[in-house]
Amino acid sequence: QVQLVESGGGLVQAGSSLRLSCAASGQTVSTYTMGWFRQAPGKEREFVAAINWRGIYTKFADSVKGRFTISRDNAVNTVYLQMNSLKPEDTAVYYCAAVSTMVVPTTTSAYDYWGQGTQVTVSS
Repeated sequence: QVQLVESGGGLVQAGSSLRLSCAASGQTVSTYTMGWFRQAPGKEREFVAAINWRGIYTKFADSVKGRFTISRDNAVNTVYLQMNSLKPEDTAVYYCAAVSTMVVPTTTSAYDYWGQGTQVTVSS
């Protein structure tokens, strides 16, 4: 089993930056694809970004391309989401997810493990 714990959320003004962290425990996720999703009130959970196990291949939602980056440090079993130029529409609960695969899926159904989420609120 894999346990995921997100941190780094908060309340910021538009244009600010935040870095989210997702710490994995239970077993190493060094061979897992890791993803970030978000869910705003009244909306479905949506894909944000994902990174393959070696940290070489990444995918991003069109809405965050050029503003967000994803990275990982397998030595400490942690994945990061650097969010720059934040907008009010980025407000959501952000979830970390993991799946043992060589590909980089973008659908919620593809991921096996999920964290509890961290709230990000961007004020205008």
